[in-house]
Amino acid sequence: MAIGDEVLNKFTQDTVEDTAPKSDRRLKVGIIGTGWIAESHIESYLRMPDVDIVAAADLIDGKAEAFMQRYGVEGVRFYPSHKEMLENEKDLDAVSVCTYNATHAECTIAALKAGVNVLLEKPMCVTTEEAVEICRAEKESGKVLSIGFQPRFDANMQMIKKIVESGALGEVYYIQTGGGRRRGIPNSTFIEKRTAGIGALGDIGCYSLDMVLNAIGYPKPLTVSGYTSDFFGTSLEYSAPENACRFNVDDFAAAFVRLEGGIILDFRIAWAMHIDSPGDTIILGKKAALRIPSTDCWNGSVGGAMTLYHDVAGSQCETKIPILENRGPGLFDKKIRSFLDSVLYGTPSPVPSSQILYNQAIIDGICKSAAVGHEIEIDIPEI
Repeated sequence: MAIGDEVLNKFTQDTVEDTAPKSDRRLKVGIIGTGWIAESHIESYLRMPDVDIVAAADLIDGKAEAFMQRYGVEGVRFYPSHKEMLENEKDLDAVSVCTYNATHAECTIAALKAGVNVLLEKPMCVTTEEAVEICRAEKESGKVLSIGFQPRFDANMQMIKKIVESGALGEVYYIQTGGGRRRGIPNSTFIEKRTAGIGALGDIGCYSLDMVLNAIGYPKPLTVSGYTSDFFGTSLEYSAPENACRFNVDDFAAAFVRLEGGIILDFRIAWAMHIDSPGDTIILGKKAALRIPSTDCWNGSVGGAMTLYHDVAGSQCETKIPILENRGPGLFDKKIRSFLDSVLYGTPSPVPSSQILYNQAIIDGICKSAAVGHEIEIDIPEI
C-alpha cells in the first residue's frame, strides 16, 4: 500500500445513517413566518411521516393562508403573529422560526417560554445580547433548540471535522476562511437593518464560520478586529435604484479573530466583490495543513477535493481527499429529522445554541469593531 493510500484510508466515507423515525408518536408542528425559507421547511416536514403541520403565523394578512394552500396543507389554524399562535396552540410540540433576522430572538424566546421546542433558522439572531437571552430561555425551558445549519450534515463538512479530530493536523494555530460571490446581493428583507440586522455576515458568513469552528471544537472567541463595507449594495452602478436607496447592511466583511487556545482566525465574506473568491479555506496545524477549495457561491459544501499537506519520512507530501457523495435524504431533510428526533427522544440538540452563541458573538464583534475602528474584546456573559 502506498503511503498516500494509507493516509487516505483514515478518511473514508462513513456508512449512511438511518433517518427514518423510530417512534409511533406524531408531532404537531407550527411555522412562524412563511417567507421563502419556510418553503424548504414545509417541503421537508411534508416528507416526514410523523409530522402534522397544525398552525402558521405571519404578520402579512393572508400570506400564511396562501402559503399553506400552495402546498395543499389543510386543517391549519392561522394567526397574525407568533404571540397569538403560542397563546392559543396548547399542544404544539415544535415550531420552525423562519422570520426576519431581527425578530429571531423575540419569536424563539417566546416559543421556549411557552414550552415549545424550536428549530431556529440561521443566523441565530443579530447581536450577542440577543443570543445570550435565547440561550437563557432555552436553559430555563428545558426544551430543544437547534439552529438551522444544514451544512453540518454534508459529508464533506463532516470529513473536515473528522480530519481535525483525528490529530492528522496536530495542534491547529491558524485558519483562513470565508467566501462569497462576485455578484450575489439578494434583495427583499435581506438588505435593510430593520429586518435583517446584518447583511452578508449573517446570510453566508455564519455558514463559513461554522465550517471551521465546528471542526476545531468551537473555542471561545476572545478579541476581534473587524471591517465592513457596503460599496456595491449602495451603488447605482451595481444595484437597482429601489434597492440601493434602502441598502444599509454589509455586503463585505473581514476580520482578524483571536480564539481561545492561541488560534488565529482570518475571515472574510462577500455578497459582491471584483474577484471570484477571496480564497480557499486553509487550516494550519503543527503537523499538517488542510486546504478546502472555495465555491463560486457559498452553498454549504466544498468547491472540490480537499488537500492534506504533510511530511512523510522527511519528504513533503500531498494527499487528495476526494469529494464525498451525500447519500440518503437531502441536507435539509437531515436537518429537520435530526431536530425532530431530539424532540422525540430527548437527545442533545444537533446544532446546539451553546456553539452558535460563539458564532454570533464573532459576527456581532465584527460589526462593533468596524463601527469603532479598532480591535475589541468579545464579552460573552455566563448563561
